[in-house]
Formats: sequence, C-alpha cells, structure tokens
Amino acid sequence: MNVGGVPYRAIFTEGDDGQVRVIDQTLLPHRFETIGLDSTADAARAIRDMVVRGAPLIGATAAYGVALAMRTDPSDASLDEAIALLASTRPTAVNLRWALDAAGVLLRGLPPSERAQAGHDLAARLCEDDVHRNRRIGEHGLGIFREIANRAGAGGRRRELNVMTHCNAGWLATVDWGTATAPMYLAHDEGLRIHVWVRETRPRFQGAGLTSWELGQHGVPHTLVSDSAAGHLLSRGRVDLVIVGTDRTTAGGDVANKVGTYPLALAARDNGVPFYVAAPSPSIDWTIEDGAGIPIEERDPAEVTRVWGVDDDGVERRVRVVPEGTRAANYAFDVTPKRLVTGLVTERGVCAADGGALRELFARPGSPATGPHGSGVVDRP
Repeated sequence: MNVGGVPYRAIFTEGDDGQVRVIDQTLLPHRFETIGLDSTADAARAIRDMVVRGAPLIGATAAYGVALAMRTDPSDASLDEAIALLASTRPTAVNLRWALDAAGVLLRGLPPSERAQAGHDLAARLCEDDVHRNRRIGEHGLGIFREIANRAGAGGRRRELNVMTHCNAGWLATVDWGTATAPMYLAHDEGLRIHVWVRETRPRFQGAGLTSWELGQHGVPHTLVSDSAAGHLLSRGRVDLVIVGTDRTTAGGDVANKVGTYPLALAARDNGVPFYVAAPSPSIDWTIEDGAGIPIEERDPAEVTRVWGVDDDGVERRVRVVPEGTRAANYAFDVTPKRLVTGLVTERGVCAADGGALRELFARPGSPATGPHGSGVVDRP
C-alpha cells in the first residue's frame, strides 16, 4: 500500500545486505517511521512490544527473526534458541507458531552452511505468500460486498454499503492488503460506494490509530466510533455487514480476535446483521477444536489505565485516566463462538464457521493455499 504516494509493505528488506525493516506501529498515527531488525532479539522485541502486530505480520517477523539468527550462528543450538525466544513473545496468534514450525522443519534438514540463505528465502517466500493469500481473501470478500450492496439497492439507486470492523486487520497487520480490509480496498478501487465504521478498539486503540490511518491513506470513506456505539448503529440499521480478522480460528470454527469482538458478534446476531471473519489458512489451528482451548494473552494493565497521544500543542504524552492505585486487568483477546459467525472468508473461498465445512474447503483440489511461490508449508488438514 502507499504512504504519501510511496509504496510500502509492513515488513520488507532493503540494501545490499538485505536488512529487515518494519513500520514502527507504536508511533502511528502521529509519526511514520521504519526501523531495522538486525538480530533475533530485535525481532522478538518488535513482536513483544507491538512494534509489529497482527497475526500474519507476527508470523512473517518471526520467520525473519530465525533467518537473522542463522546469519550469525547457523548451529542447531542457535536455531533452537531463536525459535524458543520468538515463540515466547505472544501466545494467542497461531501464525507465530506456524512460521516457526516451518522454519524449524526446513532448516534442521539442511547443513549449517546453507541455513542462512535458506532461512532468508523462506521468510521472503512466506511474505509473498501472505500478499497473495490476502488478495484472494479480498476477492472472495468483494463478492459478499457486491451481493449485499445489490440487495440493498434493489428497486432503485444503489446506496452506500456500510461495513463495520474492529481492531486492525489491515495491511499493517499483514505484509500487504490486510485480511478484513482487503475487500474494502478492492470495493473502493472498483467504484463500489462503501463506508466503513471503525471501532476505536480499547485499550490500545488499533482501530482509531491504525485502521483509520490506513483507510485514510487509501481514500476509503470511514467514520471512527467508540466501541460501545456499535450496538446503537446496528440496531438502527446503519450497518450492512461486519467483517473482522482473526488471530486464531479453531478447527471447529470458533474465532479468537481482539477483545471486544465477541460482544460485537452478539449485537450483530441480535440485529440480523451478517458477521464475517477474514481467516487466512495459517491462522487456523487444526489442533484445537474448541475455542476454550485457545490461550488468551494478558498484557500490561498500564495499557488500560493510561493512554498515549498528542496534545493540542503537538506534544506526545502518556497520561493516566484512572484514580491513583486503581487495579486493572488487560485481556487482549476474546473468543467468538462459531454459532455467531455467518461465514469464514479464506483464500480458498467462503465457508460456514464449522469444522466439516472448513476441512472440506481445504481438502478440495485447487491452487495451493500457500500461494504462488509454494512455501512447502502445510496449511491444510
């Protein structure tokens, strides 16, 4: 995607030495800066501190983190240490484990002298696969958008399609395109009249700071609302569909996503509004059937008790919003049961949030789910 007319990906390499660089998302939307990752420790820190975030981007960063370790020391011990360090950073997004497993399987089968190049090539391939995968999700999601827009415009002039989303499942959360945002970009680019309701997403404000920023960069009409305003908008018929991302989807169809997704799904169901989840195959955990088995990350309570922003004088500040000494809990994700999900939008197509439907979809012959470059990673049951 473009930033100020310049094309960027959320993670990329540059220079003769192929330095890994990422957008520092802790600074957005007030400052746009990229930083270099020169070691496995840098990659782990970027994931843990949410310099990078979003399940697909976490996986891509972890793959490059392993490659950086192999550049310094390609031994078995170094490989094991790098994978262990990166695996410890964040527990909920399954893409992290998926990418590390892929790197481990590939590199352990190679002599140490070949591991640095192979690790780098794998990370680059996973990134290209992610871009292709997200574009396909966008195309399948666009079909849903068109169908609902045509239905809404039946018998007269097609009106604006109102879409609601939560958190940031955009290109900043992936390598490019995003998952839930991919059909928004494609719809906008083909001239479909679309407007996006963006929920702020407490406590880190990924909707307010990231989704609003990237939609604005692309020129997609959008309006920011508080998280608690969603029920009002849904009940008044001002939302045609909801689409969100996922950090882990079980083999049975339950979905773990940014906290606040579950009550949004409940409100959508109560008001008869379709609720879709953009679910790339690496985010599907085929080893867990029930959402109760998904580990839920708990983060620093200070993310709840303090907010960061820019004051009227343009000064960046972090301020406390609760009485001194107030205790807080900070659950980063919740689980939406499959019964509340209208459909899963994957790179293979759209299916019901159901284990049988998911397995059938990914068992069908067709273009590899890993994308055009064939990463060799198994992401089907």
